[in-house]
Amino acid sequence: MFDTARNELFTLRDCLRFAVSRFNEAGLFFGHGCDNAWDEAVYLALATLHLPLDRLEPFLDARLLPQERDILLNVYRRRVEERLPAAYLTREAWLGEHRFYVDERVIVPRSFIAELLDEQLSPWIDDLWQVESILDLCTGSGCLAILAALNFPAAKVDAIDISPDALAVARKNVDDYRLQDRIRLIESDGLNALADETYDLIISNPPYVNAESVAALPPEYLKEPELALGSGADGLDFTRRILAEAKGRLNPGGLLVVEIGHNREALEAAYPRLPFTWLDTAAGDQYVFMLRREELASE
Repeated sequence: MFDTARNELFTLRDCLRFAVSRFNEAGLFFGHGCDNAWDEAVYLALATLHLPLDRLEPFLDARLLPQERDILLNVYRRRVEERLPAAYLTREAWLGEHRFYVDERVIVPRSFIAELLDEQLSPWIDDLWQVESILDLCTGSGCLAILAALNFPAAKVDAIDISPDALAVARKNVDDYRLQDRIRLIESDGLNALADETYDLIISNPPYVNAESVAALPPEYLKEPELALGSGADGLDFTRRILAEAKGRLNPGGLLVVEIGHNREALEAAYPRLPFTWLDTAAGDQYVFMLRREELASE
């Protein structure tokens, strides 16, 4: 059908209609930035054709050159046949207004912690200039480390990941943002490679998908690094490590902020003595917890 389309589609509107039909016919899953076939078809078209991502209307009825049409239809074909997330096709992902390079070596950036960093963790941090040291654990593409550096301009940031491939992607993003002097990339299994460093703020978007959910993931998620998704039977294996080790790595009054997906009930049952503060995000107050160093000491 894609081969036939090359001779029948002429305008961007034609290509978008065709893509939406194919996406819906194939039963694609949308969870990496867009949540429906139309928005994803539009994004892929604008990004592929080097058009402004916020301006579709002026170009809808523009005729495409044969080469442009072939390139766009090939992107749509790969989305359908390979079930690749859109970000892997365009080599970019967005958190708010911030663009990051991504490829198959890293999970596609999506974290509720990003919006909390853009709010500079208000009201939990009174003076952003007093935050001088930050650790981003499981940094992946480096996106949260970069947002932390941008929002806390006095801070040095350590960004840790176990995957050298992920750190290579993070290096490109850190360099693109010209933050080499403020962000240090460290290959480490958890905190093992650190010496005696302590921090004012530790953030982490760790693996947290439980085994049952991993087994049911749609094909698009299975294109991401497995290491970045699953974390044991209940999804809390790595979070347990964080809770065990973080209190020795935080300065007095320091904050630990961790995203745990849909595991709030399981986490609270596992740690009934910890006074978790659940932070409000666009999706609600179920997904990111905060603890101060002094609260961690009670466990």
